Amino acid sequence: MTRFAGKTAVVTGGARGIGAATARRLASEGATVVVADFDEAAAQETAGEIGGIAVRCDVTSRDDVEAAVAAAGSVDILVTCAGIIRDNLLHKMSDEDWDAVIDTHLKGTFLAVQAAQRHMVEQRSGKMVLISSTSALGNRGQTNYATAKAGLQGMTKTLAIELGPFNVNVNCVAPGFIATAMTQQTADRIGVPFDQFATAVAEQVPLRRIGQPEDVAGTIAFLCSEDASYVSGQVIYVAGGPRN
Repeated sequence: MTRFAGKTAVVTGGARGIGAATARRLASEGATVVVADFDEAAAQETAGEIGGIAVRCDVTSRDDVEAAVAAAGSVDILVTCAGIIRDNLLHKMSDEDWDAVIDTHLKGTFLAVQAAQRHMVEQRSGKMVLISSTSALGNRGQTNYATAKAGLQGMTKTLAIELGPFNVNVNCVAPGFIATAMTQQTADRIGVPFDQFATAVAEQVPLRRIGQPEDVAGTIAFLCSEDASYVSGQVIYVAGGPRN
């Protein structure tokens, strides 16, 4: 398919996991992809695989984010995948753990959408997909992460209202348990082998399996395509079924 031929996409956190899968999917359908990531070497590796552009980007830095968007030239698609976790129970959570997660997810996404919308508003077209999580519904040990991911859902709906008159679609994808380095960190934190952890999670998922980054990338690609031209302000859960 060449749904994105002639389009330029910026994917923050694009070096690994869901971001890398999204970069590959968009590129496979014709997009030129800017892989923006804090890990420059990993960004270069992913960009090299797909003929994209690698940019080192700390999403909490306005200068870095604006440089990443500028590297794209025109911006037709923005996907904000950059994220971190600093899990702990509320009474053990430090100010640093709170600030790092909130800044990365909320400030980082704010900076990216603000930079990208300048291009999209001027050209009267664009697609934005923000990445939330099922943790937005609440998850033990993730007060900071759940708060950030819930905030992104509110950001999505507000941006859809503000940018809709300029023909810019803004949607949100909320993955469930996806096999990534981030979920590996969660398994490591609780001291359980990843395979064992994933099996236990899968038993609670209606489809009886954990998700893969490509599962999420496929939904993102749909939302970035003209097939979703009348979809905006929505939160789509990619989680193998509803939570019990």
